[in-house]
Amino acid sequence: MNERIVSTPARRTRSAARSSARASLTPEQWIETATELLVDHGIDAVRVDVVSKILKVTRGSFYWHFRDREDLLSSLLESWRKATTEQIIERFESHQGTPEELFRDLLSLPFRGRSAARAARIELAIRAWARRDDMARRAVDEVDSRRISYIAQCFSAMGFPMVEARQRAFLLYAYEVAESILSNQGTAAQKRERSALAERLLLAKVDTK
Repeated sequence: MNERIVSTPARRTRSAARSSARASLTPEQWIETATELLVDHGIDAVRVDVVSKILKVTRGSFYWHFRDREDLLSSLLESWRKATTEQIIERFESHQGTPEELFRDLLSLPFRGRSAARAARIELAIRAWARRDDMARRAVDEVDSRRISYIAQCFSAMGFPMVEARQRAFLLYAYEVAESILSNQGTAAQKRERSALAERLLLAKVDTK
């Protein structure tokens, strides 16, 4: 009888601790940990048991927030899309300067210190994942299309015809992706020179006559 009386509060304590662990972790923390695993070790390392171990909780805590591994991976891609595309576009849409000043802000994205470097590492890992996974590939294709479309609007605002605006947007986007991936190529001065050249070329009016 005494053992039963003692064990019941103990079970309640353990249950409360488990509930507390579930409640203390947010979906964003699971996604962030999964993202770091993806960057450091590749998509195969992003498993429920591994993420749970890093967060020091049970596998059961995972299912408090996600249906399964696929749900976590889908949420990771959606989080990446929002943070690196939609939120940036929203910030640029509130830009009060001229279209040319907005263009220069877009041109500077790959050079914005640690945040740009981390974003580049995540993007490279996601693009590697997309080479072997349809869900990731669709997410990357959608993000690329959304970014290019927005940049095209910026060129259109500077007076370029829409067809040419999209062509210039593609070139600017390709340049930004290359600078992000090849971040160790060239000195700071050489990067500034490349950026200045890209600006001159992309803003130059083409005489088609």
